[in-house]
Amino acid sequence: MSDAEKFQKLRRFNGFMAVLHFIQGVLMVYLSTDFSIAVTNSWMKGPPGTEEMGTQTLFELQIGPTVAAFLFLSAIAHFVVSTFAYDWYVDNLKNHINKARWIEYSFSSSLMIIVIAMLVGITDFAFLIVLFIVNASMILFGWLMEAYNQKTKKVRWSPFIFGCIAGIAPWIAIAMRLLTAAAESPVDVPNFVIGIFISIAIFFNIFALNQVLQYKKIGPWRDYLYGERMYIILSLVAKSALAWQGFSGTLVPE
Repeated sequence: MSDAEKFQKLRRFNGFMAVLHFIQGVLMVYLSTDFSIAVTNSWMKGPPGTEEMGTQTLFELQIGPTVAAFLFLSAIAHFVVSTFAYDWYVDNLKNHINKARWIEYSFSSSLMIIVIAMLVGITDFAFLIVLFIVNASMILFGWLMEAYNQKTKKVRWSPFIFGCIAGIAPWIAIAMRLLTAAAESPVDVPNFVIGIFISIAIFFNIFALNQVLQYKKIGPWRDYLYGERMYIILSLVAKSALAWQGFSGTLVPE
């Protein structure tokens, strides 16, 4: 198959993925309940070190539309690269980089982290902002990995390593909250929350593995476009897994 045929096939694949993500987003808005979690703000009621804290609710975040948001972000990205930005997309792929991917992931995967964090009880607004930015930084290190290695003869792994360091931080925070709840709460942690944590953590690590295989040029990953297709598939599966596990646990209409 010629390169031109591969790119056209990838174009159709992106168009198909845009439709799949969009349909799921619409279903999430249409089928889910108005279940929401309060986003809070806390402050000290005394000098540093005081145990007395004040807490207020800033707003209620509806989980259904938030889940739909990261599905719609993916749908928009796939639509853009398969239509009016297709030539730009191809030019980037020829240089072994996909800027559209990293832009979309920096928002969509960070929203996913926010949803997971809130489901395990992390609701402080400042904490959520930090989780969002740290996760987005991980994604942007992925962009830097591709951009940096266009100019090197030997693969330089520092952007990848720094990205992994940033990427593990939100999962450590979420795991600590989940383990604390499991140990201290009189109510068992819902199975769907544990399932979401485990499954999405695995998928996030597979994304990193995909990049390793691309730069190690192992098997079919010798072709950069094969890795690109894998990114697309992983994105769909990870977002779908979070969306429908969340739907089954909190968003099913009574």
